[in-house]
Amino acid sequence: MSSALHPWLDTSLREALSHQQAHALLVQGAQDRGPLDFSIALARAWLCETPARQRPGGLACGRCGGCHLVDERSHPDLRLLVPESLRAAAGLPADEAGESSSAKTRKPSSEIKVDAVRAALEFIGLTPSRAGLKVLLIHPAEELNLVAANALLKTLEEPPGPMRFVLGCGAPQALLPTLRSRCQSVVLPRPDREAALAWLQAQGLQDAAIVLDACGGEPLRALEQAREGRDAEAWRRFPSQVMQGDGAGLAGWPLPVLVEALQRLCEDRLRQALGLSARSFPQLEPLKAPVATERMIATLTETAAWLRTRAAQADHPWSAPLAIEALLQRTRSALDARSRPL
Repeated sequence: MSSALHPWLDTSLREALSHQQAHALLVQGAQDRGPLDFSIALARAWLCETPARQRPGGLACGRCGGCHLVDERSHPDLRLLVPESLRAAAGLPADEAGESSSAKTRKPSSEIKVDAVRAALEFIGLTPSRAGLKVLLIHPAEELNLVAANALLKTLEEPPGPMRFVLGCGAPQALLPTLRSRCQSVVLPRPDREAALAWLQAQGLQDAAIVLDACGGEPLRALEQAREGRDAEAWRRFPSQVMQGDGAGLAGWPLPVLVEALQRLCEDRLRQALGLSARSFPQLEPLKAPVATERMIATLTETAAWLRTRAAQADHPWSAPLAIEALLQRTRSALDARSRPL
């Protein structure tokens, strides 16, 4: 039922179901806001076998055979099209990716390839087995490579039978404009802070506000970080570790996580330079006047841009100790106003 969905998505789900006008929906939202869960909830509601009059708001009943089959990822009228690397997250078995047997001997692909799209198009051409329609869910749609995206276009515009499409997407600007234009947009909002904190506390997270702030207000990311050992105490220490250049203390941090955290730290220092309070790291030591504001703003802006380029390369197999040292040295220099002449 809707209650199984993350609470910050419940209202959006009801609105999407009540205002649906197209056969294809583009669900837009950062991956940490749950677009995959939201897209599955849409499919579940469409394939629910309980009469609509018994389902307020069109939500899935959660009890019928159709809902059970969707939950088990075995509904004959639902196809989930995801990259190999996300099959486990989507609740799909790893050995049914629609790829060649060589997939088991290499790193799972993060792309949605044309062979998988062609297999999905064959599914679309079949008559519905159980429901009155078929549903194709593609997530994340921005991982469709160019050939795969083009292969989908015509069918997306003119499906051969009763059909619904859901395209989950964290970066809609990366999609072909022709794909976007064929879909009705559903934008997932940033989770309400109070609802996010209540949910995190219900998951047993201590000092949830500290972790939530450090993770940009995204509760799913906050919970994941805490479960990986970056709890409230780790985030409390983080600003001082950066200011001290404590690479050893941050040695266990994955580079993508570290780069993003450094970006947020730069943003907070920039806010301080503009006379505002820190947002992600309230424990960041305030600036001491006088501050060379113009020069510092320029330096922080340049460093933030440099970190963005590093974020795009963070999954590269760098030497972790050397990468952390370079990241800390550059960021520390930008953060420390005392190191800059007035």
